[in-house]
Amino acid sequence: MAKKLQPDKWLFAATIGLALFGVAMVYSASAMVAQAENRSQFYYVIKQAIWTTVGLVVMFVMMQVDYRHLKRRLVVYGLLAITIVMLFAVFGFGTVNGAHRWIRLWGFSIQPSEIAKLSLAIFLAYFLEKRAGEERDFGRTFLPCTLVTVGLAILIVLEPDLGTALMLAFLFVVMTYTAGVRLLHLGITAAPAFVGLAALLIFVPWRMRRLVTFLDPWADPLNSGFQVVQSLIAVGSGGPDGLGFAQGKQKMLFLPFAHSDFIFAVIGEELGLVGTLTVVLVFGLFLWRGIRTCLLAPERFGMLLSLGLVSVIVAQALFNISVVLSLVPTKGIPLPFISYGGSSLVPTLAAVGILLNISQHATGSVDFGTWQSFAKEEATRVMGQERQIASSRFG
Repeated sequence: MAKKLQPDKWLFAATIGLALFGVAMVYSASAMVAQAENRSQFYYVIKQAIWTTVGLVVMFVMMQVDYRHLKRRLVVYGLLAITIVMLFAVFGFGTVNGAHRWIRLWGFSIQPSEIAKLSLAIFLAYFLEKRAGEERDFGRTFLPCTLVTVGLAILIVLEPDLGTALMLAFLFVVMTYTAGVRLLHLGITAAPAFVGLAALLIFVPWRMRRLVTFLDPWADPLNSGFQVVQSLIAVGSGGPDGLGFAQGKQKMLFLPFAHSDFIFAVIGEELGLVGTLTVVLVFGLFLWRGIRTCLLAPERFGMLLSLGLVSVIVAQALFNISVVLSLVPTKGIPLPFISYGGSSLVPTLAAVGILLNISQHATGSVDFGTWQSFAKEEATRVMGQERQIASSRFG
């Protein structure tokens, strides 16, 4: 039986460490551009410190609220409806860097696409628990999950924000596959999804230029390849130990978005291989403790929700790092906990608060023997259902 425990200390420590480290790195990465733009080197770091404080307060609040309240029908569909309204509302505000991604009110901004990840994770966990035993039913289970995910993804792609839409797709695959949907159904969905992705890359000129630049950024280092080249120079200049905190050179108006999407390059330059590997290891610790929380969750909703939240946070981190290292085409997606911006930081810390609350309702230690027995029972149940369907069809 589930019991109320202390929140996972390692997960808590990893989150606090990354958030506070983010404040320090935002100062280092933004001081020069803040001085040039706002005549104060502390402009961005003060805002980041405020958002970090707000985010931590939200995280502590979510730690105290029983996560099972989130599977109330009114909460699930209310949050989903609010998210959809906000995703439509962004088109009523002006563009920033050519995109409608933010709702700007009273001096601060909200990015609904970040909230969409949390809303989708809660909806999928709720719906897949509600359809327990019917996971392999295309019409009753798989199709509704797909339609909600595709609807949110299309609105986000129209902003345009392909990177976050891909994170929603990743979240959908992880949660539905874990819940037990048929691989055939995922395959049927994947085919048109890949066609649509290819069309978005090939037939949208600026995305095609990014793809060509990714293949050879040094072909045009002063124009289309400038950002990637400057990022690689920053990471390469750091060497094993780095140049020292606040001693980096590429952030001095050479590397665009040094304090936001490309802050990992500044970490590489100033703290070197040691610093970057430490960040990766802390995210690895976060993943481990998040998966452990998933395995110890007392019921299906908590298991699916914790898995979805930890997976999408770590996947986004790996995607951002891959962009900085030119392992994937350039895409504007922040490094969780560390990149500048409250519209990403606050929802992410709220998600961690939910994770920490789930970790307080553990069922005991992870017993892989028990999980193997459970898996065998599930396999036997599914095979029985298949035999019943076959017998009813063919007499």
